[in-house]
Amino acid sequence: MGHDDVYTCVILATSDIHGHINPIDYRTREERDSGLAKLATLIKRERELAPGLLLVDNGDLIQGTPLAYYAATTGKGGKNPAIEVLNELQYDAAVLGNHEFNYGQELLRQAVSDSEFPWLSAGITDSETNEPAFGKPYIVKTMPGGIKAAVLGVTTHYIPNWENPAHLRRLTFNNALETVKAWVAYIQKEENPDLLIVSYHGGFEHDLVSGEAAEKLTGENQAYAMCTEVDGIDVLITGHQHRFLAGEVGGVTVIQPGSNGQAVGKISVKLRRERDGWTIAEKRAELLTLDASVAADQAVMTLNGKIESETQAWLDQPIGQVIGDMTITDPLLCRSADHPFIEFMNKVQMDAAGAELSNAALLNNESEGFGGTVTMRDILTNFMYPNTLTVLRLTGRDIRDALEMTAAYFQVYTDGTLGVNPAYTRPKAQHYNYDMWEGIEYELNAAKPAGQRVVKLSREGKPVRADEEFDVVMNNYRAAGGGDYEMYQGKPIVREVTVDMAELVANYFLKHGVVEATCNHNWRVVIF
Repeated sequence: MGHDDVYTCVILATSDIHGHINPIDYRTREERDSGLAKLATLIKRERELAPGLLLVDNGDLIQGTPLAYYAATTGKGGKNPAIEVLNELQYDAAVLGNHEFNYGQELLRQAVSDSEFPWLSAGITDSETNEPAFGKPYIVKTMPGGIKAAVLGVTTHYIPNWENPAHLRRLTFNNALETVKAWVAYIQKEENPDLLIVSYHGGFEHDLVSGEAAEKLTGENQAYAMCTEVDGIDVLITGHQHRFLAGEVGGVTVIQPGSNGQAVGKISVKLRRERDGWTIAEKRAELLTLDASVAADQAVMTLNGKIESETQAWLDQPIGQVIGDMTITDPLLCRSADHPFIEFMNKVQMDAAGAELSNAALLNNESEGFGGTVTMRDILTNFMYPNTLTVLRLTGRDIRDALEMTAAYFQVYTDGTLGVNPAYTRPKAQHYNYDMWEGIEYELNAAKPAGQRVVKLSREGKPVRADEEFDVVMNNYRAAGGGDYEMYQGKPIVREVTVDMAELVANYFLKHGVVEATCNHNWRVVIF
């Protein structure tokens, strides 16, 4: 067998870049081992080794950083900086992610129009024509040796559960698994590819090894079922969950390259020429990760240098003023009695969601609150997680159970002072799992046994009845039961606000200009 009878196809995949281009932490200006500029160095290196490689982005590209936010709002008009980078790197295709819809269809369609590569999403169709609403369902690329590689793009159909309905007009989100089944069969029949790749903006709903359900099976993530129920898939690119995965499930080679441009997924497929065509002899998946030895690609840095400079200047411009004091000097004190900064967080959430009750957490012990002048960089320092908001319909019993859960954060030391339960500090700090509420009056007695610490619970001076119902806004992580708040799981979702909390806070300041630090002292923690 000659050299021409064996060929190794290389597939590179990025996913969940979330607007990260330059290797920078926008809060501190420190350099980070992440972003497309550094990944570009790896991608160009791989292309030198395998000139005919296939390069795909798996979605959630244009949203997630101050740069992305600036490009979509204040800097609107030019080409999206992330699109310019993908054009520069000669991507073969990109798949729509759920966050592609965050800024509305006009901006998304402009991004698609500016792309020198096709966007794929077989399952998102025009509600009137039933045709793919963006670009194509799949592409076929002829690689060296005449090898035909087909790439089918599909997106989680769970988007209507999160996104602003105004951003989804005339769109139908078809079941991703059923879409893959139908289109894989079609591609096999019509194209007869040598290599069939599915790029799915979604993740795994089952443990990859045991096959046991790893989450509540909502249909949001269906990658495991794609591997085990669909015949003919050779490679499955995944994302959405921000995990680092490289392996095999049910004979399908799978990859998931994390988030924010921390890694690129590489799949190598060795094919052997037989009498009736090419057959796959071997497949291997690996993650190419970044470290300090990888320099940023200067072409990419130059490409978005102007808008990056504009973004940095915008981050340091004052966007609002605080009258009074929202600074945090002691995180434990902040968590032991109502504080102006936490009240402000809840006020923003209630304003954005139109809810009567709210709970929020001080996300980490480095948060300093707000001084007199507030910049976007200040906001990002305090709101470092890209949480969105969910409104749940809860009963008084649910609220009491949640308050008991949150009260477990405390312990009383032998000297009679208030402290933090070690379970919230070791092996990992989890201060973000302690919530503080607005819209109710309550008192927690940390000296009582866990589960018996809610000693007062009322609303507008009247005791909260167990069967009363309330609409409560909280971050999406908590609403899903994150932090072991099982009382929230399966509760009716009234609405979802899919704008990141940092953006909501910025918009609140931009709307009001001057915000007064207030504190109605509706709750406290006691130790007697």
